[in-house]
Parts: sequence; structure tokens; C-alpha cells
Amino acid sequence: MFVLDGKIMIGKKCKYCGNDEIRTDNVRGIVYCTKCGAILEENEIDNQAEWRSFSSEQQSSRTRTGAPITFTKHNKGISTEIGKGNAEMYKLTSKKRNQYYRLRKWNKRIMNSKERNLNYSLAELERQVSYLMLPKSIHEEVARLYEKAVKKGVVRGRSIESIITALIYAVARSYGVPRTISELSAASGIEKREIGRAYRYISRQLSLKILPATSKQYISRFVSLLGLDGKVEARAKDIVEKTKDSKIISGKGPTGVAAAAIYIAAVLEGRKQTQRDIADIVGVTEVTIRNRYKDLIKSLGIEDQIEKISNEEEKNEEEDDEFPKKRKRKKIISKFKTSQLIHKNPVEEEVSYIDAQNEE
Repeated sequence: MFVLDGKIMIGKKCKYCGNDEIRTDNVRGIVYCTKCGAILEENEIDNQAEWRSFSSEQQSSRTRTGAPITFTKHNKGISTEIGKGNAEMYKLTSKKRNQYYRLRKWNKRIMNSKERNLNYSLAELERQVSYLMLPKSIHEEVARLYEKAVKKGVVRGRSIESIITALIYAVARSYGVPRTISELSAASGIEKREIGRAYRYISRQLSLKILPATSKQYISRFVSLLGLDGKVEARAKDIVEKTKDSKIISGKGPTGVAAAAIYIAAVLEGRKQTQRDIADIVGVTEVTIRNRYKDLIKSLGIEDQIEKISNEEEKNEEEDDEFPKKRKRKKIISKFKTSQLIHKNPVEEEVSYIDAQNEE
């Protein structure tokens, strides 16, 4: 068995030279070796469309297939319904028009309990996914798992919002883009304790085996929200990687460790970022960041380096606070002296000079 990946065939070797880089040519319908040029297969069936398009409008008008099947719709996106038909309604009699409206109304009403549940819950899922800015793949997987839960009957008697939020939490972790309980609580309006309870319940019922989230998985998103550059992100990931086997941070919350690693990386890279700013974005307290910060620098053995950088920053800040005042005073005095040279009224300039000093 071999798999087509665009124009490169993976898992197939040339029978003449043993080269594993085999390509397809859709124009000639052949499969050939890129090393010796041998034609391995020919007269291949062209699976592409027989028409051509030169714009998105042409492509949409010439396409004869509908949208793909998706779990994000309660009917998989393949059902039909009676449309409005307002453009042609004037041609019908009033009796036929009323009949049409009745049929259209009942077409919407004929839904069983499962479809009604999915219709409401998938709308709630779409809202939360949009709020949390999660990718489409997670949206599809959560919808699939929720439909599976509905078929097993494990949703009955439970809050739909809590089950949806718990599934988002589990799937986001399994896809390597975890979201914190605080973020999920803000998106759904459900208490953190209820989300945790629903997550444990749905994990048992659906036999979900999700590994704990790591600090490294949170760093990219937190760095982006803080507006820091790639150097800080790379340094923070390196810090977490070096200390992942350390007993000092074993059992600590991943978000707190990620926040402390970002703070240390910002200090080492010369980026000014306060612990308060990081705490507001990450959703932890400043005390947690300080405690994890002490643990990380102790594990890395960079206490002296961090202290040296902090002292230099404090010294530079003190110099910056004094420098603007001296510069402004020098500018005003030079203006006063030049005004005397060009024979302006020195009294007026002296008054303006005194006013400027008072403003300072």
C-alpha cells in the first residue's frame, strides 16, 4: 500500500534503482522515478475535474457537488428543507400560498428529540469555539464526540453547556492547544467546579484518555497575547525543556510554570514585562509567578545572572528619570541666551523661562 501526497508518492520504491522518491504526472497519467526516470505506471485515471476555472465565481458555478459532510450540523449538512420562495409566490393562488406556508412550517417542526438537542447544543458549541478562537479540526471532533454521547444517552439529566465545555477542554488538550479552566468558564458562564465535574464524568463515559497539558503548550499563545517576539518564546520553551525533569516544579500547575518561564525569558532578552501584566493574561496570581520564578532560576542556576540584569535595569531607569529634566533645562537656557543675542525683550523671555520651570 502507498499513499498519494500531492504529486509525491509515499511508501513506494522504484523497482529498478530502489529510489523512494516517486512522483506522479497528472497531465501524462504516469508514475515515474525521479532518479532513473523509469516509468513505473501509465494510463492512470485522472480524478480531477474535467472543466477549468479561472476565478472563484467560475469555480462555484461549475462545481456540481455540495458542501462536505460535517458533524457541526445536526443533520450532517445533507438534509433539505422547503425554502422561502418569495420570488414566485405571487403566481400562486391564496389557497396554494397558505398551503405552502403550512408545509414549510411543519417541515421545520418535524424533528425528533435527538435532532432538537443537537440543533441547540451545536449552536452553543459554535459560539464557544468562536469565543476561544479554536481551529476547525477541534470543532469537528467535539461535535463528533457530543453526538456519540447523545447516542449513548449520557447527556440526559446533565447540563448541555457543561458537557460541551468539558469536551472542548478535553479535545483542546489532546490537540496540543489547551485552554485553561478560567477561559472556559468565561466562555460558557459555568463555574469551574461544574466544568471539572462534567469533564470527569464524560471522560469515564466515553473512555477518553487525555494526557495532562504541559507548560510548553501554553507558552506560544501567552507570548502572542503579551505581544512579545519569537526570541522570548524560544527562550521560554528552552527554559521549560531544561527543567521538565526537575523535582522542584514537579506537580506544579502548567500555567504558573509557563508564566514564570515567560517572565524569565523576557528578563534575559531585555524585554520589559511586569509580573502583573503576565498574571492578568495568564490568569494566575503574582504570588504564583514569583514562587515558580524562584523555583526555575534555582533549578537553572542563574540567580546571579538574573540579579545582575535586574540591577542594570534599575540603574538605567534612574538615569532615564534624571536625563530628560537636565535636557529640557539646557534647551530653555540656550533659548534664553539666543533671545538676548537677537535683541529681543529679555524680560518676556525670562518670564517664559520661569513659567517653564514652574511647569516642571
